[in-house]
Amino acid sequence: MELIKCLIIGSGPAGFTAAIYASRANLSPVLYEGPQSGGQLITTTVVENFPGYPEGVSGYDMMEDMRAQATRFGADIRNGIITSVDFSSAPYTVTVDGAVQIQAETVIISTGASAKYLGLPDETKYAGRGVSACATCDGFFFRKKTVAVVGGGDTACEEAAYLSTLAAKVYLIVRKNYLRASDIMQKRVLENPKIEVLFGHNAEGLTGENKVQGVKLVKDLGLPTEEHYEREIDGFFLAIGHKPNSDVFKPWIDTDENGYIKTINGTPMTNIPGVFAAGDVADPTYRQAICAAASGCKAAIEAERYLNK
Repeated sequence: MELIKCLIIGSGPAGFTAAIYASRANLSPVLYEGPQSGGQLITTTVVENFPGYPEGVSGYDMMEDMRAQATRFGADIRNGIITSVDFSSAPYTVTVDGAVQIQAETVIISTGASAKYLGLPDETKYAGRGVSACATCDGFFFRKKTVAVVGGGDTACEEAAYLSTLAAKVYLIVRKNYLRASDIMQKRVLENPKIEVLFGHNAEGLTGENKVQGVKLVKDLGLPTEEHYEREIDGFFLAIGHKPNSDVFKPWIDTDENGYIKTINGTPMTNIPGVFAAGDVADPTYRQAICAAASGCKAAIEAERYLNK
């Protein structure tokens, strides 16, 4: 069975940054890319808030740059999905694609989190052309335009409030007849003249030629007052939560009630010695590429320290 000093699971900013640092520390890291090389950023058209790219960069190009940098320093980047793990004793046993078993002295989990979508075919059709799950990432492109945010919790209200500082008009599409957000966030939204809350509404589709130009809405679904109509919009933002990609690790790793991996005292360390977590899989708060990259750096440094002990 192959024995690896440092195994990195996931290929987003956290994973590739961990690979860069681990390679330079002579840990001979092996990185398994998972189902989507480059992670969530691959679906982002332009990234303008990552340092070092003053003119902006496509998410795909940025992740290819990170990949090339990791490869340059000797990281072994492989295709494959981790389907099970055994963290009962070190070295830890990991199964790839349900077949191949390897052992690792240290493991860095950087599997990210997946944004929840409504499941509309149009969300895929207009991905990167008006559909987004990150207002902080993409709101800049909708200055003085009209956007819609789906959701009724704190995240949705925060995204709507943020977008109102950029957009001319924000529709907040809320399935219930009330907001689930905290009182202070409800107050900010309801008192914001740029935000119109559409209570009791569901989005059932999007329209547009080569980009989002409208949203199909249904009001009072299933009731005698049910009504279908459209509103013109330029951007459609999902804010109904994220699901951390942590299921395969849950038998061994401590997670919070939403599945985010718990880390110890602000470090990348988990409850299992030699197993570290980096990026969105352990970050329910910020979910930004720069934060993920920083945590990947920390995880690699901690892995080196662990091995040196």
